Amino acid sequence: MSFAKPTPVGYFFGQSVIALAERLRTGSLTSVELTQKALDSIESLNPILNAFVHVDAPVALAQARKADELFVQGQDLGPLHGIPVAIKDNIDTFDYVTTYGSEHFAGFKPSRDALCVQRLREAGAVIVGKTLTHEFAYGPTGDRSLQGAARNPWDTSNITGGSSAGSAAAVASGMVPLALGTDTGGSIRIPAALCGTVGFKPSFASVPVEGVFPLSASLDHVGPIANHVEDARLLFEVVAGRACAPVANPRPLRVGWISTGSFGPVDADLDRQVHQAAQRLFGESLQETAELEPLAAEMKDTLLVLQRAEAYDVHAERMQEAPHKFEQEVRERLELSREVRGWQYIRAQARQARLKAVMASLFERYDFLVSPSVPITATPVDAREVRVGEQDIDVRAAVLSYTSAWNLTGLPAISLPVGQVRGMPVGLQVIGAAGEDDRLLLVMAQRFVRA
Repeated sequence: MSFAKPTPVGYFFGQSVIALAERLRTGSLTSVELTQKALDSIESLNPILNAFVHVDAPVALAQARKADELFVQGQDLGPLHGIPVAIKDNIDTFDYVTTYGSEHFAGFKPSRDALCVQRLREAGAVIVGKTLTHEFAYGPTGDRSLQGAARNPWDTSNITGGSSAGSAAAVASGMVPLALGTDTGGSIRIPAALCGTVGFKPSFASVPVEGVFPLSASLDHVGPIANHVEDARLLFEVVAGRACAPVANPRPLRVGWISTGSFGPVDADLDRQVHQAAQRLFGESLQETAELEPLAAEMKDTLLVLQRAEAYDVHAERMQEAPHKFEQEVRERLELSREVRGWQYIRAQARQARLKAVMASLFERYDFLVSPSVPITATPVDAREVRVGEQDIDVRAAVLSYTSAWNLTGLPAISLPVGQVRGMPVGLQVIGAAGEDDRLLLVMAQRFVRA
């Protein structure tokens, strides 16, 4: 298996968690050694990429020593036992400062772990640090945060995408083999696509959000970023608190390619590359579908109303008492959010329920839907306009255009790295039916091999 490489790269670039776990169990590697590799990679690369915002070597190494001691005692806590994992900075950790990317919480240390982090610790994983989030996860570019902008490992003048900006950059560059992110409109899949990693957004509520700072309660999801689908599955199983069920009665797949342009303009070279990757992955099972195009505008508008109303609910007091502490762009988004009326929110909730039913009907005819994860490659940090074909479009709207519908409808969706266009990574998005997380992960693990 060959990988194109950014320069420079850390120890874990392209590495398989399964292979690392096997070495831990044979005794050819210890968790302390692995954790030190992560710390060394972070020390070398983080000044360039700004992926990690909080790292505490003594805390991480203490966890690793405990993991090794348990191995010596004959206790094996599972596939992630002794494996270094990074956590997005909007997810609570009792032993690391957690700022949510905002001056409002500078220096804040939670009193307890988020439930997903607690489950990781119980599985023996080593939490090595916190990764940069766009402030309060309210942005898809990853360049608006208390700690500045995360940088794309393939071109540090470019964005990582967001809001799980640091998590994607940390895995893509090889600082860690796994990271946890959150996704409200695409915030796992967007940076995964732009940085060249696997990123999985589970079905709504399949991973608990307790202890995760909310952005939009009806849209928030927690999920993994990894080098490989199988690694993402292992992390998902831990944070979901259950193992994936085997795929029963396999049948020929029915896969719908979402017609180009259904959710907005797409870079022509990127579209060609991603479609070719989908053809290689699914062969004759792939057929074009235009059924999403009439729904796209309604999906976008409905999500926007829900997200704005719910985001303002979270931040209303902060906006009244200390608006100056918000980064300007985030504050402007919240000022717009304040304008949503109660009747608009109620109608959006009704539309969301109807659109979920429409998607359930559609998935009676398809096993998966596929599209580009993001219709453009990474743009320069701070850029807010990009030319696609003959159009100049908003960068933030562009990167969200093919991901946000699946937050609205709560469907599982995964971004797979399928090569590069003009030297920058691109992603193929595969969407499954509601609750079919296991099938999506297991089928993709069987079929998808990184080129």
